[in-house]
Amino acid sequence: MASPEREKELFAVLKQGVIDYDEDAVREAARNAVDEGIDAYTAVFEGLVEGMNEVGRLYEEQEYFVPEILMCADALYAGLEILRPHIAKKDMGLKGTVVMGVVQGDVHDIGKNIVKMMFDVAGFDVHDLGRDVPLEKFVAEQLETDSELVCLSAMMTTTMVGMKDVIARIKEKNPNCKIMIGGAPVSEDLADKWGADGFAKDANNALKEALQMVASLKDMKKS
Repeated sequence: MASPEREKELFAVLKQGVIDYDEDAVREAARNAVDEGIDAYTAVFEGLVEGMNEVGRLYEEQEYFVPEILMCADALYAGLEILRPHIAKKDMGLKGTVVMGVVQGDVHDIGKNIVKMMFDVAGFDVHDLGRDVPLEKFVAEQLETDSELVCLSAMMTTTMVGMKDVIARIKEKNPNCKIMIGGAPVSEDLADKWGADGFAKDANNALKEALQMVASLKDMKKS
């Protein structure tokens, strides 16, 4: 087993590799993590996701732009390809069905893919609609699956406004369905204004919010 110092060293390499869009460095560090018995789930979130969080900050400060984000995402996925098969599903005590996707007009799915992986690991039944998803597709998929939760993601301010219509339409068809929104331009204030049940600023927050929402929904069904 690797020492705590070695774990930190590899996590730092994974993080920096994503920031520097260095796929080779990320692959090597990911293979080393697996070979040295480091928990793959921890390596993903302490290494790769931390790197992507920093990339998001650089984007917000206009030091990075879309081309850099896409290259960083390639490095992230290179690491995920190696680490993900070694992640065991965790029993979070709750199971549920979730529909998720990136709203119409938006093709930025990095954050959504990370959130999807966390839901998979937690044991949720995930229906991933992908990116550039039409409003009606979210509504139809929720009704077809009777999912407890719908997650909407957007990276651009020009596309996030479509969330408002999706939320309204789903709530009209199924008032009990919980809806969570997330993405760089989204805020808790917007979630409240548009009638969403939750807001996720990152992947860890998304899973915590989801578990709370599913728990409250199941409590409501019991009463």
